[in-house]
Amino acid sequence: MSEYAASTVSRTGRPPPARPRYRWLRRSALAVVAALTALGAVSVQQFFFGAAGVGHFRDAEGRRTYLAAYERAMSSLPSPTSTHDLATRFGTVRAYEWSSPDTADTVPVVLVPGRSSGVPMWAENLADFLPHRRVVAFDALGDAGLSVQNVPLASFGDQAIWIADALDALETDTVHIVGHSFGGAIAATYAQHFPERVRSLTLLEPVFTFAHPSARMMAWTMVSTLPFLPESWRTAALGKVGGAEFDPNDDMAKMIAAGSEHFSAALPTPSPLSDDEMDALVMPTYVAIAERDSLAGAETAAQRARTLPRATVDVVPNTTHSLPMQAKEILAVTLPAFWHESEQS
Repeated sequence: MSEYAASTVSRTGRPPPARPRYRWLRRSALAVVAALTALGAVSVQQFFFGAAGVGHFRDAEGRRTYLAAYERAMSSLPSPTSTHDLATRFGTVRAYEWSSPDTADTVPVVLVPGRSSGVPMWAENLADFLPHRRVVAFDALGDAGLSVQNVPLASFGDQAIWIADALDALETDTVHIVGHSFGGAIAATYAQHFPERVRSLTLLEPVFTFAHPSARMMAWTMVSTLPFLPESWRTAALGKVGGAEFDPNDDMAKMIAAGSEHFSAALPTPSPLSDDEMDALVMPTYVAIAERDSLAGAETAAQRARTLPRATVDVVPNTTHSLPMQAKEILAVTLPAFWHESEQS
C-alpha cells in the first residue's frame, strides 16, 4: 500500500482519534454556511451559478466592506512570497505564490477555491503544504475575490481557459491542481481540457462533478437562505448544511458573507462528467467525499469517482462539505505523499 493510501482511514473503517475543538471547528462550515447567511431569498441556483454576464460588486460601499473583510481573512495565511495580477482572456486573475529555495523547482500545487471563498479558504491547509511544494492559489474569476472579470464565461469550459492563461502568465506548465466544492468542478474541467498539463488532480467534495447533491441537502440549503423564517430555523438549517456551529464573528465568515451579499457572480453551470469524460481523465486523481451531509453527492459520487482510470477515493469519516478544514490533518499527510507518488508513475 502506498504511503498516501495508508494515511487515509476510510478503507480501514477506523475513525480518526478524537481531537480538541481547535479553530477549524469554528471554521468548518465556512465553505457553504457563511455564504448562505447573506443570500436572503436568492435561490440555490443563483448561489452556485450567479447571473449571466460579468461578475461585479453591486456598489462601491459593498466593495469596500468586502475588501476590508478580505484583508483581515488573508492576514491568517502565511505571507505569500509574491502576489500577481495575471491577464487572461476573461479578465485579470489575482494569484498568490508561496515558494522557498527548497521548493522553487518543484512541480507546483495550484489551489482553486469554492464559491465565495477565495484564497483565504486555504488558511487551515497552507502551512502543511508549503514545506513540500511551491504553491499557487487563485481567487476564482467571476466570483468574489480580487480577480476582475471583463468578458463573460460563455460555457463551463471557459473556466479551464482562464486557468491555462493564468498559468501561462506564470510560465508554469505541469501542475498538481486541487479544487474544493465549486473549485473542484473547475479543477476537473481544467484537467479535462488540458490533461497534458496536469500531473495530478485532487478533488475535495467537488460539487456537480460526479453526481448532484441529495434532495435533503438541497432542501436544507434552501431553508437556510430564506430571511422570513425564524432565526432558529435558519440557524438549525445552517448547522445541517455546514456540520458545525456557525461563528459570525470569524474573519473568514465575515469575508464570505460580505462577498455573498455584495458581489453578483457570473458563473456558467457545470454538469456531472459523462462516462466518456471520466475515462479521459487518465492522470492520478485523489477524490475525498464527506461521510455525512455531502454536497458532492455522497456515496453515489464516490462510486462514480472510483471508475476513473487512476483514482484513489476516500469517504472521510467525521466530515461534511467543509472537508478541507475538518480533515486538515489527514490531508497534510495524504496530499504531499500523493503528489510525490504521482511524479514517480
